[in-house]
This record gives sequence, C-alpha cells and structure tokens, in this order.
Amino acid sequence: MTAEESAPQSAASVKGKWSGIILEAAFVDPAYNWPPRDGEGVNAVELEASPYLLAKAENEKTDELEYPPAPNTKGKKQVVTETETYTVARCGFFKCCKSEEQIVKTHTKRIPMDPEEKARLQREYMEKRELVRKKRKEKREDQEKYARVPDGVLIYRLDTSARTVSLISAPNSNTDLRTLMTDIEVTDAYPSKSESRRGIILVDENGKIHELIACEQRSATSWMEALNMMLGKGRSGTKFTKFFGGLTSTEQNELEEQYLNLTAYSNNLIRTGAIPSHKDKKKTTGGIYYSVSKKQEPGEELDEETLESIAKRRAVIKDSWDFYRMICSLLRDRRKYDEAFRRMQMDPVYPYLNSLTGLNDPGDDANVGEEVTQKDLPEYKNMTRTAVCKDLVQRAEKALPSLVEICKALAGSLGMEEVGVGPVKEVSSAIRKAEKKYEGDVLKIKDYCRALLVVKDFPTLLALLELARDSFGPLIRRVKLSTLKSDHVALPGGYRDCKINLELKEHICEIQIHVWPMWVVCGVDGFRHYRHCLEYSTDSFKDPYDALANLDSKTLAELIIMAEEAVAGMPLDRLDWYHEKYILDYFAEVGLFLDHGLSVWADTTLRQLIKLRCMSPDIGADHEETLYLQKYLAKALRQQSKNDEAEHIEKRIESIKSSRKKKEQEATKSVWDALFTDPKEAFDYIMDPNKKEREEESRLKKEVKASKKAWRKIRQQRFQFLDGDLSVGTNNEK
Repeated sequence: MTAEESAPQSAASVKGKWSGIILEAAFVDPAYNWPPRDGEGVNAVELEASPYLLAKAENEKTDELEYPPAPNTKGKKQVVTETETYTVARCGFFKCCKSEEQIVKTHTKRIPMDPEEKARLQREYMEKRELVRKKRKEKREDQEKYARVPDGVLIYRLDTSARTVSLISAPNSNTDLRTLMTDIEVTDAYPSKSESRRGIILVDENGKIHELIACEQRSATSWMEALNMMLGKGRSGTKFTKFFGGLTSTEQNELEEQYLNLTAYSNNLIRTGAIPSHKDKKKTTGGIYYSVSKKQEPGEELDEETLESIAKRRAVIKDSWDFYRMICSLLRDRRKYDEAFRRMQMDPVYPYLNSLTGLNDPGDDANVGEEVTQKDLPEYKNMTRTAVCKDLVQRAEKALPSLVEICKALAGSLGMEEVGVGPVKEVSSAIRKAEKKYEGDVLKIKDYCRALLVVKDFPTLLALLELARDSFGPLIRRVKLSTLKSDHVALPGGYRDCKINLELKEHICEIQIHVWPMWVVCGVDGFRHYRHCLEYSTDSFKDPYDALANLDSKTLAELIIMAEEAVAGMPLDRLDWYHEKYILDYFAEVGLFLDHGLSVWADTTLRQLIKLRCMSPDIGADHEETLYLQKYLAKALRQQSKNDEAEHIEKRIESIKSSRKKKEQEATKSVWDALFTDPKEAFDYIMDPNKKEREEESRLKKEVKASKKAWRKIRQQRFQFLDGDLSVGTNNEK
C-alpha cells in the first residue's frame, strides 16, 4: 500500500467537506538557540540573510500567481472560397473558338459568438483573475507581515482543509536548507517528547517524520488540537468516538470553528494585555507571530452577536477552569497540612502535648464540660435575632481593647511570629455563621471579638498555655486542643490549631493560636481554605482530577485553552521552585492532558514540577507533595506503555511510605507475628488478652514522661521567665 492509499483522507476529498481553518505560528529554527541569548536576534532576517535567500523567498513565482490569458470572445473565423467563371474567345475577329476559365478567390470572415457562450467564458475568466488576485494579495500580505522576523524563527501555516503545513517566512542566514521543511501534506501528528513541551511531530505523505518546536506553548497546544480534529484523532490518539463520531460535515465545521474562535479570542486577550496577570509581561516573538483565522469570503467577518457569543462561552469555560483549579489548590493545601502535622509530631514535646486535655473542649471525649456560649440576658427574650446580634457586636467592641492588651502581653513575653486582633465580626457574618453551624443561635458564636497569635512551635504553644493559665486563668472559659491530637480528625481541609476562649467585659472572646508550620501553608487565607473545603466537601475525595470526570473532548480542549492562558506569562522551561501560582496552574493542566490523551506533555510537565519540588528548601525529594507528583508521573508513563519505569517509581514511593510507617507497624505488631518469634510471649497474650493493652498503656506513659522531661529542659532553656512574675495586667479586664 502506498503512502497516498494509507492516508486517512486525501486533501481533495477534505476540501469538499468543510472549509477548514488556518493557523500561523512561530517555530524555532533548529540552527538557532531558543529562547535567544542576550544580544541575539536583535536584527531582522532581511538585514542579515543573504540576498540570494531573500530573493528566493520573495521572488519565487508559480503558475498559480500568473494571470490567465484573456478569452477569445470575438467569435470564430471562417474561410470563404468564391469561384468566378468567365469565357475567353479566340480566332481573331470571328471569335469562333471559345473556352471557359475559373478564378478562385479566398477570404475570411468572422462568425459572431453565441451570446451565452461569450458570457460564460467572460465569467470564468474573471473568476480566475479574481482567484489569482486574491493569492497575490495573500502572498503580498504574508511578505509584509513576516518581512521582519527575528533570527531563529520560522513561520509556518497550517491549513486544515488542505491538510498542509507550509513555510511562509524567509529562511534565516544559518538555516540548513537541506533539512528545512517547506511544504508537506500531513498524514499523522502527535506531541513531541521535547523538554520544552512545545514540540509537535508531523508525518508527511511519504512517511517522513518532521519535528517542529513552537516558540510559544499555546501555539503547540492549539496546533495539536487542530491537527487532531483534522485527522479525526481522539483522546488516545485513535479515531474520535465522542468527538467526530457520526458528525456531518456541517457539524464538524461548526465544532472546529467554535474551538478556533475561542482560541483566537484568548490569544487576542493575551496579546493586547487584557488579562490582568499578563499586563506587565514582556511580549515574546512567539506571541507576536501567532494567529488563527477562518477561511472565509470577504464581508463574512464575525459580527457583534457572534463575538458576544464567543465572549460568553469563554466566560463559562473560564469559570469552570477557576473552579477546577480551586479544587486542585484545596487538595494540594490539604496534603501540605497533613505533611506539616506529620513532621510536627516528631517534636520531642508532642507526646506530652498530646496527653493534655483541654477545658470544655467538645472535641475531646475525656473532657466533656458545660458548653460555652454568650450570656443569655433577660432583655434578649423580647428582641429579634438581628437586634441580639447587634447588641453582642457592641459588647465585643467594648471588650476589644482588653483583648488587645492581653495579646500584647503574650506576644511580648513569647516573641510571636505574627499577631492580629480584630476586626469585630459583622452582624450579617454572625447571622450566616449561626445558621450554618448553630441552627441560628447567635449566642453560640464565640468569636465576635477575636485575635490570632502565631507561635513558632509546640514548645512555644506549651509556654503560652502555661502563661495564660497562670496569668489570667480565672477569665478562661474554654481551651480547645482536640484538633492537635493525633487520634482526632483535623478541621475540614486539614487545618489544626488551638483556641482559647476567655470572658472580658462579660463577653466571650476568642484567641486563635496557630503553629507556624501549619500557618505558613496558607497564611491569612487559611480561613478561606477551610470555608471552601467545608462548602465543597473536598475531604470526601483525594484526587482533584476526579473533577474532570465525564467531560467530553471539546470541553477538555477548551479548558486547555484557559490553562495556557493562565500560564502564558511563565513558560514551563522558565519556571522556578518559588513560582507557586504557576506550579499549581501546570499541575491542574496535567490533569487535562492525562484525560485528553496528551500523556507525553503530562509526562514532560510532571518531570519539571518534580524537579522544582526537589529544589525547594521547604519541600524536597521525600516530601508528600513530591511523592504525589511522582504518582501521577507513573500514571502518565503507563498511558505511554512505559510500564517498567512506572513500576520503578511506584516501588520507590511505596518504600518511602513504608519506612515512615515502620515505627507504627512495630508498635502494632500482632499476636500471631509474636508467635513465631517468642511462643511463650504469644501464649501469655492469649491467656491474658489485656496484657497487650496494659503494655501499650505503660509504653505511652513512659513516652509522655520522657516528653515532659524534654519540655522541662526546653522550658528551662527558652522560657525561664515562666518561673517569675507572670502578671500580664489583667486587673482592668475583669
């Protein structure tokens, strides 16, 4: 079978089915570095290229650019022959001998052409001239548009109706003309394994493979999608089932046009600086030479109604991207909180802290006390809920100065990482919280008047609790420690903290105490993280990519446009370990790649993200976040049938997690494991079932005792002032 026979569809057959789209983009000349080093590419090609190359590129003539000869509309010529006969007499005067002679005369005359035929020829002639005029205009515009292309850049055009990729800019001075791809008919296309994540592999009609490296990532993604639609390829690189299966040519054309319009609209927003996050970003060569257009007749430009429809569609897809990205962010921060708490439990004082019980802590089963609420004053019986709430806000404002003084004293004694007081909760916010958490009871809200303290570590937290107890113990109404306990669940979203409620000016106030390793994950946005996790029940699932379930290929392709819009200001190969915003964007895009059959690009992106996480001083190679990325890398490798490498990664992840759990596994060794190591000990366990529990209880007591001893040592070294005068000026607060 020849290459032409094996091609999915010939260009001629495609032309009759849909009008197609045209994409033009800047690609890297293999003879040059990209991005250019400082000082390179400042001169235009027309200034540095040889006259021969320029003349060849600009003066190249083809038959399709020559005007056709004018048709003959004067009619056909006809040869007319006339014979004239006359008599010649001889024999002198008598003229008795006579003979006849003939003279043949020949001339031509023009037969008028049939008016209908004349009109047909004239019409065809004008149509051919108009076609040549359009092609000449396009060539002239191309020459003007790409007359000053920087060194190292080649402009290619993709025409999906003709299935061709053509070079439309002049070669560079160092271009290797022997390997330069100029014009091919595409029979197959797939992402390249280039580390830049901008590569596309094209297979021409002869089976030859060409690699194009785009200057911009969004060029590569939009071209890849257009090529897949052109070739009818779906998520796994095979024929579409959901996308093009059973579609008519009109439906296929409409689908292609919708994607094109959204791509062009997004690209224009980026180029014009209409996106706030990209206003101050430097425009690159790839951004300048990147365009998409629809093959259309003059006067068929998009009208205002169509543009408005495109803008609305983009707004819908943008909202979907923002929501999906938020889910990725929430679950990422949840993992960071879990990892931070895991490491915090390695603090030598943690077993002692873990053994403490709070005061009136509803989350601690061992310490069930009276519920702490605001005082239910007699006058509240005849007041509406809003009026009661307003009165509580006024009382909170009166108590706020006292809370400020206490926080200043605590911060001054312990050297807090961060301190914040207020503002007093608004009435509307209080009512919403009461409806969500307390069945509308505004008296159960304890943080009308609030403050936050951020302590460095667990020893500082223990010092603060001791200082608070000894300084203003009579004012304390509740100490909530339950979320910091190892056997208690965290708050929605994974956060853990300590809360102290105290009564000032007959009003319950709240001091939220945060530990720095937990606080640093989200900072002041931690409450927003908690609220969103509660609202969307994110603790019910672990994989953020589950949010993409049941999305069709069209929607996934449009979401990739939004992802590329989000990262347009930071290409993957320029990403650094501290670019958290962009790292999250790329992680979210990986999920789209995995679901859309672009596992090669998912692989490339994940390797770069893992590299950056290993470089981060706060994360490292064995951090839970790094292992999480490696899990998805294994998935991307399996999609590419690289099972051996995927298995190696999975074994490494399992090995790291096993070493973490080794200590816990040893502590929970079963009776039957002991049976093979010490039969007598196993027999004792069988005869005395509670022996294991008693030994575990004894072990915990010893661990707590050792931890308390460590705390006393740290207390002596860092917090000697706790043995002195602990007054923090609470006389005025009573």
